[in-house]
Amino acid sequence: MRFHVAINLERMSDATDMKAVRDHTIEMIKMADQAGFEVAWAAEHHALEMTIAPNPFQILTWWADHTKNIRLGCGVANATYWHPINLAGEAAMVDLISGGRLELGMGSGAYQREFDRMAPGVSQKEGHEYMQEALPLVRALWQGDVEHNGTKWQFPKATSCPKPIQDKVPMWVAARSPGTFDYAVENDCNVMTWPLTMGMEEAEKYAALLAEAKAKAGGTWAGNFAMMRHTSVYDNEDDRNATMDAVRNVLGQFGNLMMKKGDVVNGFPDPVPLEELEGNVRVDPKMLEQNLMFGSPAEVVKKLKAYEALGVDSFIYYASMGLDMAVQKRSMDLFINKVMPEFA
Repeated sequence: MRFHVAINLERMSDATDMKAVRDHTIEMIKMADQAGFEVAWAAEHHALEMTIAPNPFQILTWWADHTKNIRLGCGVANATYWHPINLAGEAAMVDLISGGRLELGMGSGAYQREFDRMAPGVSQKEGHEYMQEALPLVRALWQGDVEHNGTKWQFPKATSCPKPIQDKVPMWVAARSPGTFDYAVENDCNVMTWPLTMGMEEAEKYAALLAEAKAKAGGTWAGNFAMMRHTSVYDNEDDRNATMDAVRNVLGQFGNLMMKKGDVVNGFPDPVPLEELEGNVRVDPKMLEQNLMFGSPAEVVKKLKAYEALGVDSFIYYASMGLDMAVQKRSMDLFINKVMPEFA
């Protein structure tokens, strides 16, 4: 099994110093680079302090300057918000600056609130249409001149400047529905999944959907199947309690965005009362500790072995959940020194 890391610049309140967030984030990325993590993922979100990522390519360029080996993943660009020429050029620039370390992920978007501001009049449910038109177009723009007369975009002959320096940039699709798995496999893309707080049955569902998509395509797909989970490795009760408090708090804010309940004030979502959360954002502590990548090093190794047996190629260590920065670093240190050696 290979290991990736996803981390956001995040603030849960305006009492947190933004410079401290900046410094913490790059320290975590450096730890991952030195430990042999394969990919570091940066998200795209807008007007939200819990995920400060207005341009993932700017973040990846920053990370490139502070790392040597780790690959740099856009996880993921919301195609609806980007003109394809702009997307192709920004992504290729990261590949050029980083010496060929780009991994480009594209997705359909998460929150209607963002669509209402970034793409007024477009429903989040339409996001997959933009992604499916943009992805092959970005690839074509990297090859040379393209004239495009599509449903979402139309433009005269143009190309991406610069071009990537990799002969073939790894492409990723964020997948949850059957259609997105089919699209990823048909278009030779790697698959990134996130079961949120759901149990192992959700991961098994994704593995089955991928198997079905591969069968439809003739079984020739040889991509990477990655799964992301909130992760916190702890060896004491204080860090365990801090983890539970943090993830329940961030899920309250996440529930606001997913369920469209509550206001967002100066970038901070009002948390939805925990008793109102259900489905993908359930917050029972026992359930969270069971479903998420939480626990002692031995417990985390056991969980990872189950994902490995399911066919997951890469585990994405999702570090961001509003957790105290010192606790995040202790967790990463335990993962590097006590968990990863079991998969060497």
